[in-house]
Amino acid sequence: MSDQNPYEKLGVTEDASFDEIQDAKGRLVQQYRGDPKLVETVEAAYDAIIMDRLRMRQEGKIKVPERIRFPERLPQTPVNFPQPSASRSPAWLQRLLDTPTSQDMIWPAGVFLGLSGLTVLYPEESILPLAVALGFGSAIYLLNRKEQQFGRAILLTLIGLLVGVGLGTALSGLFLAQITSIGLTSEKLATLVTFLLLWLISTFLR
Repeated sequence: MSDQNPYEKLGVTEDASFDEIQDAKGRLVQQYRGDPKLVETVEAAYDAIIMDRLRMRQEGKIKVPERIRFPERLPQTPVNFPQPSASRSPAWLQRLLDTPTSQDMIWPAGVFLGLSGLTVLYPEESILPLAVALGFGSAIYLLNRKEQQFGRAILLTLIGLLVGVGLGTALSGLFLAQITSIGLTSEKLATLVTFLLLWLISTFLR
């Protein structure tokens, strides 16, 4: 390699572009990385070519493209920054809503589904207060786990409980004949509706 000129040492021609010279240097440095002397030879050849190109440019033997000599003449393309999309929901609602993962949806669903099964399958209605208490406590735990705001978790769960009982009672009055035909009582339907609402609250609210 010592008898070769710098271009031959890099394996490029004398009219090679700057990018080709850089690529050749990088490829050879990587190839000879285990031999410091050869790497030094490659670096020296690269430096010699750069100095030669600089001399030729000063002598006017190399024409530098106008895009390099006069970059200010290039048309300036305005930078378009992405505009933040305006959300249709108010800020307070965004702070309240949560986007759960599949696991965050399935685990609470399993809890309230189990309580719903207990409510439906247990023949005595004496189990309902215990099931509701378990559902109430589960919803508080699930909500508090997200934001560590115990008071807010109690408030949201209490609202869900009251709305669920009220909505379930209203539905049972409207469809009393239908729910009786499938073996449900109005109290059990109200409990099931409450569990559904508590699951929605504990899963999709913060």
